[in-house]
Amino acid sequence: MDLHMLNHPVPQETMPQTSVLFSSILRPSCSAEVQPGMGERGGGADGSGDLIFQDGRLISGSLEALMEHLVPTLDYYPDRTFIFTFLLSSRVFMPPHDLLARVGHICLEQRQQLEAGSEKAKLKSFSAKIVQLLKEWTEAFPYDFQDEKAMAELKAITHRVTQCDEESGTVKKAIGQMMQGLLLSLAARGQLQELREKFRTPAVDKGPILKAKPPATQKDILGMCCDPLVLAQQLTHIELERLSSIHPEDLLQIVSHMDARDKHRCRGDLTKTYSLEAYDNWFNCLSMLVATEVCRVVKKKQRTRMLEFFIDVARECFNIGNFNSLMAIISGMNLSPVARLKKTWSKVKTAKFDVLEHHMDPSSNFCNYRTALQGATQRSQMANSSREKIVIPVFNLFIKDIYFLHKIHTNHLPNGHVNFKKFWEISRQIHEFMTWTQVECPFEKDKKIQSYLLTAPIYSEEALFIASFESEGPENHMEKDSWKNLRTTVLNRA
Repeated sequence: MDLHMLNHPVPQETMPQTSVLFSSILRPSCSAEVQPGMGERGGGADGSGDLIFQDGRLISGSLEALMEHLVPTLDYYPDRTFIFTFLLSSRVFMPPHDLLARVGHICLEQRQQLEAGSEKAKLKSFSAKIVQLLKEWTEAFPYDFQDEKAMAELKAITHRVTQCDEESGTVKKAIGQMMQGLLLSLAARGQLQELREKFRTPAVDKGPILKAKPPATQKDILGMCCDPLVLAQQLTHIELERLSSIHPEDLLQIVSHMDARDKHRCRGDLTKTYSLEAYDNWFNCLSMLVATEVCRVVKKKQRTRMLEFFIDVARECFNIGNFNSLMAIISGMNLSPVARLKKTWSKVKTAKFDVLEHHMDPSSNFCNYRTALQGATQRSQMANSSREKIVIPVFNLFIKDIYFLHKIHTNHLPNGHVNFKKFWEISRQIHEFMTWTQVECPFEKDKKIQSYLLTAPIYSEEALFIASFESEGPENHMEKDSWKNLRTTVLNRA
């Protein structure tokens, strides 16, 4: 469905059949413009009233007016991009069940006016629009209804709107389908415990205890997969699987609750942002796995081969559009225990690695990465195959970008209005992110390789340094002191 079609007024008698809301509005180019015939409520394009428009775009309004703008009337149905943005951003100001209660109150007031006029056809048309709004809400944000208060409000509203539907039962049927879809979504959420086990943090291996490095025959990543492209594809499988469990409200919640003293943790209910926590942990585990695979290799020649292999894997990740795995691999190779292996690195052909580091250079706010991400995004938008649609951004940078938008723009303007222009932009970026999470991975899954990547023991930081110093001894006084302290600590612990 073309986005501009979403701005046309909804016919009174027949409501459009909506697929999942994301499929119709989650496009990076969503304009959120108000077209003639929309039936603007609360103010016109000149800025009169409690809603302010600029060049056809809603930029601010009182919270009360925005809530009223959400609720349909006989001759008005809200733009779907507005529905998504307001439902997403409203939780900054009130919990979903409070908004739903207010929506129900506005609906009841309108219903009473229509009942007073004894016009059943209009009453039925209005009821159908209310059900359509609730359907879009339950499809876009089903987990709002895990809350008992929200579910109670939903049932109360649907009970009221079905009172006009005694003859044909079309409204009741639509409500039944909506509730069935909602319950299926909530049941899927109930399987989160299984995902937690699947996404568990790999076991941390304490590593070698001074000269007790693993034998050369021990299984390593090259023993599981020697093709860089195949490993990059399996990493992409894991990334997309984890991304698919992230929801837009999770992203807004973690941004809204970030603590300035610890910018990667959420102060709120961590059960609500578990998918984000798991995804963040995955990045760290992949970095440590790369470092472990390199440091635990006994022979320099094999370590050189391991480094060159991961460089090739990182390059394939770049070509696929998997920037999160790319950054994790580069981070792992830049960890001190790996970076200090100068004799090993001297044997590595680093030209390809230098190019990759250039793409992920943090200078100028990761300008090179953002250029590459923009290119991948454009490719994705014009793609005909799933292979070309893949875009997996560096997750921490995405969160920081949203957080930056959240911090530099106030929620309210001096006149008390909600700064809706800010929430349009945050919503637009979250829209774009959600389109990327819904891409189906086109690569064949290899369960053995994925199992290794997800469950292989990784060395602790201390173990990495021990293995690194055993491979290549300390070269300066600082390293000698560190090595001495490490040996003393380990021997005393033993």
